[in-house]
Amino acid sequence: MTAHEGTPTPLQTLIREAIAEAGGWLGFDDFMALALYAPGLGYYSGARQKFGAMPADGSDFVTAPELSPLFGRALAVQLDQALTATATDTVYEFGAGSGVLAAQLLQALGDRVARYCIVDLSGSLRARQAQRLVAWGDKVQWLDALPERFTGVVVGNEVLDAMPVQLMRFDGQQWLERGVVALDGPAGPGFAWGERETGLSLPAELANDPYPEAYLTELHLQAEGFVRTLAAGLQRGAIFLIDYGFPEREYYHPQRAGGTVMCHHQHRVDADPLALVGEKDITAHVNFTGIALAGQDAGLTVLGYTSQANFLINCGLTELLCEADLAGRAMAHRLIAEHEMGELFKVIGLVAGESFEALGFAAGDRSHML
Repeated sequence: MTAHEGTPTPLQTLIREAIAEAGGWLGFDDFMALALYAPGLGYYSGARQKFGAMPADGSDFVTAPELSPLFGRALAVQLDQALTATATDTVYEFGAGSGVLAAQLLQALGDRVARYCIVDLSGSLRARQAQRLVAWGDKVQWLDALPERFTGVVVGNEVLDAMPVQLMRFDGQQWLERGVVALDGPAGPGFAWGERETGLSLPAELANDPYPEAYLTELHLQAEGFVRTLAAGLQRGAIFLIDYGFPEREYYHPQRAGGTVMCHHQHRVDADPLALVGEKDITAHVNFTGIALAGQDAGLTVLGYTSQANFLINCGLTELLCEADLAGRAMAHRLIAEHEMGELFKVIGLVAGESFEALGFAAGDRSHML
């Protein structure tokens, strides 16, 4: 597959220079990192509107807290319990987006939180967050990186899926790493796929199962490294990560032959990350087994793993629905409906220090499936 864009944008020029510096081939993880996070140019670091309910507002996709304020109120029940169980008073949110979830959590948690720290790479998003969260004053802080040592409760909603991944393709005999090469032609400069032999270690699931020729999938080394970084710094506290994905056996099933990389643009989904670079989101589903193992290997304990529907219902969403009007119930129902977010999205909880019975996993815990 190839993608031509006409006259190259500054971001495309930057990526083409990176390809040239790398010898003519750039791993997809490096391409994805530049496309999303190149300072001032990438999708998330630029000023483009991203989050919203409808294409008419210029947005590309909607997240759970934008669908319903009940998402944050239910999640706050779990965070409140975790803050108490770990004797901490600080929340760290990664990738806070428009700040909607932060506002919901701050409102629900009240004085239970002494500090609410946001780690976000996007300057434009930070500005939107600061405007939305002005009512909480100095309680809200922005960090460029986590402290080397910290205590508290970490939350990340749709953070892992936006972390760069390595693309792998099985050619019938061996695994090849898929990357990006620069392309010049009659339609103008663009990008195309290129492959090479890989030195990357593969999960056991990929080494054992018979895969069809042209099978495509992803490795999540950066997301797993992110969890190890959290574990290295978190002296006492808990982590709750919410995203779409599967346990490893499902993720690397031979029938899932096309991989999970998706792009979001104006509330439409496509599978071509080489087109409209910088103008659309690029994501991949999460291998939650890899996340759990990375945490365990780094000294964390898994509190639980379940669907978003189970998690929110365990945290009292059903009771909250009874208080909502009809329109509010309809929107909140999308959070738990099986054909919407309820089943595809999962929640994993991890703890540093003494474990506890987390409310969100009280019923329907699927840790045994990881």
